[in-house]
Amino acid sequence: MREATVVSEPNPLQRIPGVAIVLVLLIALFSAIAPGFLSVANLSNVLVQSTILTMLALPMTLIIMTEGLDLSMGAVLTLTSLCVAIVSLATKSMLLGLGAGLLVGAAFGVANGWLVAILGIPPFVATLGTLGMAQGLSLIVSDGQSVVGIPHSVRDIYSATLLGVPVPIVMALVTYAAFHGLLYHTRFGTYIFALGGNREALRYAGLSPNRLLIAVYAIGGAMAGIAGLLMTARMNSGHPTAGLGLEFDAIAAVAVGGTSFERGNGWLLGTLLGVLSVGVLRNGLNLISLPSSVQVASVGVLVIVALFLDGLRSRA
Repeated sequence: MREATVVSEPNPLQRIPGVAIVLVLLIALFSAIAPGFLSVANLSNVLVQSTILTMLALPMTLIIMTEGLDLSMGAVLTLTSLCVAIVSLATKSMLLGLGAGLLVGAAFGVANGWLVAILGIPPFVATLGTLGMAQGLSLIVSDGQSVVGIPHSVRDIYSATLLGVPVPIVMALVTYAAFHGLLYHTRFGTYIFALGGNREALRYAGLSPNRLLIAVYAIGGAMAGIAGLLMTARMNSGHPTAGLGLEFDAIAAVAVGGTSFERGNGWLLGTLLGVLSVGVLRNGLNLISLPSSVQVASVGVLVIVALFLDGLRSRA
C-alpha cells in the first residue's frame, strides 16, 4: 500500500475565520461595559472555564470533519461526571473514577460510531437516541440527586496549579497539542480528512472507513470522560444535568471556527478561537448580569455573525 500523505496545517494568515474578528470585538465590547473584565483574575477565569468546552470541541471537530455530528456529547459528559463522582467516592481513588468515566464515555462513542457506520443511521438521529439514553442513565444512577462528598483528590484538580498555571489549562493545552499532532502529523489524521472528503480512496487503499469512523466517535466519547473529571472537580459534585447543552456550545465553536460540515474540511486552531469566543461571550454576559437564557441566544447570534463574516470574506 502506498504510504499516506500527511496533511499540512493551513496557514493561519491565509485563513483567518470570522470568529477571530468577532473575538476581538467581544473583548473590546466587554472591556468597555463590564467592570473587571480585563483583570488578570477574570481572564484566567475565562481560560479555566473554557477548558471543559475545549475537551468537547476538539473531538467534535474530527467528528464533523467526517460529515458527522454528535448530539449526545453533553449528556455523555453528564453521565461520565456522575461515574467519576460515584466511583471516586466509593473507592477514594481519583484514577479509578477517571477510569470509569473514560470507559463509559468510550462505550457511548463506540455505540455512536457503530450506529452511524454499521447500521447506516444518520448521525443526527443516532446521537439523538444515545443522548436520550445517557440522560436516562444519569437520572437512574444518581436517583435524580447530586452526588456529593467526593474526595479531595478530585476536587483539587480544578483549583490546583502546575508551575503557576492552573491544571485545567495545562490539560487543555496538552489535549490541543495531542489533537494537533494526531490530525496533521499522523496517517490517522490523513484518514480523517479522507473520511469526509473521499472515502472511496480509503477503500482502494485497503482500509475500512467504518472502523475509522467508529474510532473517531470513540475518541469523542473518551474525551467526554476526561471532561467529566473536570466537570466533577469544578462543581465539587456529580449532577444529573451538569453537561446538558454543552454539545450545542461545542458544535457552535467548531462551526464558527471554520470547520465545514462537508468534504472533510477542518481547522483545530479555528475551533480553539471558537471556544474562546464562546467563553468570552458567556463570561462577559455574566459580568453584566444577563440571564442564562439570553446567553444561549447570544451563542446562536455569535454563530450567525461569524459565519456571515466568513461568507463576506469568501465572496470578496
